[in-house]
Amino acid sequence: MRRYSAFAIAREAFRQHKGWSEAWPNPEPRSQYDVIIVGAGGHGLATAYYLGKRFGITNVAVIEKGWLGGGNTGRNTTIIRSNYLQDPSAALYEKSRALFETLSQELNYNIMFSPRGVMMLAQTEHEKRGYLRTERANALQGVQTRFISPSEVRRLVPIINIDGPRYPVLGALWQERAGTARHDAVAWGFARACAAMGMHVIEQCAVTGVESADGVVTAVNTTKGRIGCKKLGIVVAGHSGALADMAGFRLPVESVALQALVSEPIKPCMDVVVMANTVHGYMSQSDKGEMVIGGGADQFNNYTQRGSWHHIEETVRALVETFPMISRLKMLRQWGGIVDMTGDRSPIISKTPLGNCFINCGWGTGGFKATPGSGWAMAELVARGEPGPLAEAFSMTRFREGRFIDESVAAGVAH
Repeated sequence: MRRYSAFAIAREAFRQHKGWSEAWPNPEPRSQYDVIIVGAGGHGLATAYYLGKRFGITNVAVIEKGWLGGGNTGRNTTIIRSNYLQDPSAALYEKSRALFETLSQELNYNIMFSPRGVMMLAQTEHEKRGYLRTERANALQGVQTRFISPSEVRRLVPIINIDGPRYPVLGALWQERAGTARHDAVAWGFARACAAMGMHVIEQCAVTGVESADGVVTAVNTTKGRIGCKKLGIVVAGHSGALADMAGFRLPVESVALQALVSEPIKPCMDVVVMANTVHGYMSQSDKGEMVIGGGADQFNNYTQRGSWHHIEETVRALVETFPMISRLKMLRQWGGIVDMTGDRSPIISKTPLGNCFINCGWGTGGFKATPGSGWAMAELVARGEPGPLAEAFSMTRFREGRFIDESVAAGVAH
């Protein structure tokens, strides 16, 4: 597959851009693969990519019931950070953040990674103490964060109101090398790289059943026929429980809708990401000038991908006090994504009761930031059959054994 470069752009400009080939083909499935990955979102495609890059396994199919990146990968708010409290979480998310920094060069595809910085506002004394604790934990973990004063918050975000009558800003946990990336481009870059290694990315191919023999997976039944496999990876976010049921086991997850919205485009006014957990909202400005606004997940289980007016009202009302200017903005569009939540708000990267079947799920409201790190860890698990250092703490058996990785505070707001 031809590499993208400045020379290639110049050459195609003289040819009226008629020489570009498709980024990835849309092949018919073979009857058998070494590995099938269900879910062509960022995590599934990253898993396939690192299977090929790190372990030389390229007889791989990534199958997707809809279009590539049409699930949570295309419905998130693109925040990347690694300032988590627990050691296993910090290690996984910091690995991912580091991979994001060079991913454009590695994939030969511009994912628009922007290390603009992420701040988490402390708006109560309790929250301030919690962030000071996280700052010290991050120092021990090798994650670069620091707690900054209200005046520095105001310097970094001039549009903020730090003297709110209900929730004044007492400081913020600041991670300077955190930021954002273009979510669609991440999926497209991984898909293109997988196709270049000879893997099949098969869209509009829904799984309808999972076959096994002697307790080991043998095939998946799909809307495009039966496809045999030696190993199966399930990476389908909010539909993890449904796929697990087909494979004959249950997951400790629940599926809920997570909502977000963007405003009309305006002139640049905020070049960092701001999270406000106390009022349960967060905001950043996109490259197009839109204010990207998100809040919490629905409080009831559902599989809808639509937004709701009452949730938007709750989120925006909370943010208006901290950012008065957004009261004058018009909403451009809203959406919902289906997220799968575990009891301790940490993911599952694990073997399953079905032999040679592995699952990656439970990322809740913050899965995008983990995309390359998740793929790295999941690929190691699928290739070797046992979890590596990044994944070993995230086994699904931890709930039975009481080994929780409690990130309910770090993941307390959707991000």
